[in-house]
Amino acid sequence: MEFSVSREQLLEKGQTVASVVERKQTMPILANILIEVDAAGAVVTGTDLDSEISTNMELVEVASGGAVTVPGRKLVDITKALPEGSVIEFKQEGSQMTLACGRSRFKLATLPAADYPRLEIRGDLATVSLAKGPLQDAIGKTQFAMAQQDVRYYLNGMLFSIGGGEFRTVATDGHRLSLYQTSLEGISTDPSSLIVPRKAVLELARLVNSGDETVELAFSTSHFRALGPTFVFTSVLIDGRFPDYERVVPQGGDHVVRADRKRLRECLLRAAILSSEQYRGVRLRLSQGQIEVFANNAEQEEAQETLEVEFVGEDGFEIGFNVSYLLDVLATIGTELVELRFGDSNRSALLVGVGDDSGRYVVMPMRL
Repeated sequence: MEFSVSREQLLEKGQTVASVVERKQTMPILANILIEVDAAGAVVTGTDLDSEISTNMELVEVASGGAVTVPGRKLVDITKALPEGSVIEFKQEGSQMTLACGRSRFKLATLPAADYPRLEIRGDLATVSLAKGPLQDAIGKTQFAMAQQDVRYYLNGMLFSIGGGEFRTVATDGHRLSLYQTSLEGISTDPSSLIVPRKAVLELARLVNSGDETVELAFSTSHFRALGPTFVFTSVLIDGRFPDYERVVPQGGDHVVRADRKRLRECLLRAAILSSEQYRGVRLRLSQGQIEVFANNAEQEEAQETLEVEFVGEDGFEIGFNVSYLLDVLATIGTELVELRFGDSNRSALLVGVGDDSGRYVVMPMRL
């Protein structure tokens, strides 16, 4: 096996697949990435047994093809340290891979490609195609609400729901919920739902962060696969029952606030400075024409902010929230105006962008 590749191409593709490789491994070969070379170019693959990324890599020259695995992070670190614009020559010699670039020489230990584990999707596949832009929006506008290491394992990921001509992404950690929907024009498919693990969601978001190409999403009862122009991403699914999110989204609301999103966020950011570091609570008091934001902490320090808003409801209505949850939503909504809908002080609030009904965000109140 002998080939040469540009530093920039190797660095880009190496970083892409090495991102799924965990630093601590139960199997030595899982620290490696798989390189498969033929006359047409190379395919580079990385896996942690739960997620797998394969991507095409353009080569400068191919003297002989083959397949081998090499340490992923070491290869990326070596490539980073080499001069920009250089060409790296690879040559396999027995159980070692030699890298040559100018006057630099490196020898990496290899393991057989035949021993490299691959994720295989079994059973019938349902597929749907989606442009990168809408897919990126769907993930980016909901991922902040995913749980992290929750004992309710089905919350440590994102629900992908397909059906009725719509593609929905839903995430919740039990205290807040984010829901985004986009239309699937001209596509008809049976209703399906799958829970994609948190790590896989973040990897997929990184893979679709540029370009306007179409990505094909395919899934079975146990696996999920995304096929892009230059990559194939595969992940196991979370086997569980996602909460009934439609029941959680508040309907109506006796108290409605419409405010400038940017100015409201700035008020909350300032008030948050003197909120409790542990609970991050702020209290909102609503009245005709204004909203007051109060925060205090154990040191008896206080903050008060007042913002002019449009308000429909009972004067003096008060409700408390974790300010971080509100700030996350306001940072995600992209419209100039935001609408907050409240029932009573013990019920969750619904936040939406005015003029954009694609995203809905639910935040539970807290007692202060």
